[in-house]
Amino acid sequence: MLSFQGEHILSVNQLDRDCIERIFAVAKKMEPYAKKQKQTTVLEGAILANLFFEPSTRTRVSFGTAFNLLGGGVRETTGMQSSALAKGESLYDTARVISAYADAVAMRHPDAGSVSEFSEGCTVPVINGGDGPNEHPTQALLDLLTIERELNRFEQSIDGMHIALVGDLKYGRTVHSLSKLLCHYKNVKFSMVAPDGLQMPTSILDAVENAGHKIQLVNKMEGNLAADIVYQTRIQEERFPSQEEANKYRGGFRISQSIYNAHCKPNSVLMHPLPRDSRLEANELDNDLNSNDNLAIFRQVQNGVLIRMALFALTLGVENKVEQYEVDVPWFSRKRDS
Repeated sequence: MLSFQGEHILSVNQLDRDCIERIFAVAKKMEPYAKKQKQTTVLEGAILANLFFEPSTRTRVSFGTAFNLLGGGVRETTGMQSSALAKGESLYDTARVISAYADAVAMRHPDAGSVSEFSEGCTVPVINGGDGPNEHPTQALLDLLTIERELNRFEQSIDGMHIALVGDLKYGRTVHSLSKLLCHYKNVKFSMVAPDGLQMPTSILDAVENAGHKIQLVNKMEGNLAADIVYQTRIQEERFPSQEEANKYRGGFRISQSIYNAHCKPNSVLMHPLPRDSRLEANELDNDLNSNDNLAIFRQVQNGVLIRMALFALTLGVENKVEQYEVDVPWFSRKRDS
């Protein structure tokens, strides 16, 4: 089992079910701090290097917020052109330099395997915030925590559930990582709902099948969305050979409230890794779903902060010291009532 302290978190392949449950247990302990009911200074003086060499808003801010909520400071680099990598510096050299400044690193990079390569030169814990089309382990963990919590509302569990993965399953790293994590559970039914050209990679399908789960491959939404969890993904247009190729698929797998009523179960939970493409020609999850109680996309965001707080606490060895550094919150916050 992963020991966590001092280790890199690069891939969901590092995690078994015991690891997942340990992360979830720590994440749930972080809720009072995320809701501003209490604050902790357990990481006061620690520095996170938030290195995002590929565009990101939600994930980048979430990592920074998680570290701040534990009392640490954050230093950021955004975009390849604003870094020494644009001058030809290797990932190894960058890692050695950053190790001299920071106590932990969160990193996103457009190339598959790049974060792992960076970690080889880094002497502080590195957490993968997404490496091209490859993996996004913290997103998979927050998705899994969201699934657990949403199903609990209906007295269901992950074991035995039915999940429909919808949209760009070829390039969507979030569904790759989530599918791998679900291999640690029992009797999950997968509906892979995607255009023929964007179906889930064979390696992921093999892993799911070898874990004993049922898989249904379909190329249309009609009749295939009556699942416990409906997980919609964005067309990853930045990973296509051309914009023209990506445009062929945009808007083809759009879910609106009328489609939900016609094809989903009454309690189907809607998820999306965000950002959802709200442009009229795409509109993956229509805005008319915003009042649907089963739209969980913003609860996913909240769970993401908890997961990242837990990983920082575990990798820096303070998961059992957080409450010792707890103080009251003097300012007003609506988060306490959420």
